[in-house]
Amino acid sequence: MKLLLFDIDGTLISAGGAGSRSLTKAFEKLLGIKDAFNNFEMAGKTDIQIIKEALLKFNIEPKTDLIYDIIEEYLSFLKIEIQNNSKHLKPGVLEFIHFNNSQLGFPMGLLTGNIEKGARIKLEPFNLNPFFPIGAYGSDHENRNYLLPIAIERFQSTFRKKIDFHQCIIIGDTPRDVECAKIYGAKAVAVATGPYSEAELLKTKADLVVKNLSDIERILPILS
Repeated sequence: MKLLLFDIDGTLISAGGAGSRSLTKAFEKLLGIKDAFNNFEMAGKTDIQIIKEALLKFNIEPKTDLIYDIIEEYLSFLKIEIQNNSKHLKPGVLEFIHFNNSQLGFPMGLLTGNIEKGARIKLEPFNLNPFFPIGAYGSDHENRNYLLPIAIERFQSTFRKKIDFHQCIIIGDTPRDVECAKIYGAKAVAVATGPYSEAELLKTKADLVVKNLSDIERILPILS
């Protein structure tokens, strides 16, 4: 058995910029800072990490209460911003999900830097939430490298089945997705559907790099 764990932004979907717009609006509403995330690299980072780095950039102490307030505002804006015409599924996502469910039957979950509520808001318009009943999120730990053990613990608790790191495959679109798998000996599939090209992802320790998730024939050996 394998446990397939997916990143969200750049891997499963594009939210059409909803996440960054929502954080930008939260910072402006609470702190009076406009365009706080211009030229700010978010790819592969957790939401908490992004918020803390942005606060420090503006010399604001990242106190817990302030972070929670920003998150609440972010979620309020995200529910509105996700209803945009630019959001879309990444290529091959539904094809891969249906292939797994019909041919392989491996459990699937999320391993994402999004806080859990934000993750569910982003996936809801695409009706993807039922496919990913468990996961580990940026709200569980601000460091993505701590999320895989959390995902395994949740899987075991939910499905009453034992699984180890070597049975896990993390599917993501950034070097950070690859790193959080390889430090535990899990496998990593990198998809070039986010900000990183195939050439850039080939420089990581990913077990496989593909253009997108429609390349099932190349991905299948990793799942065996």
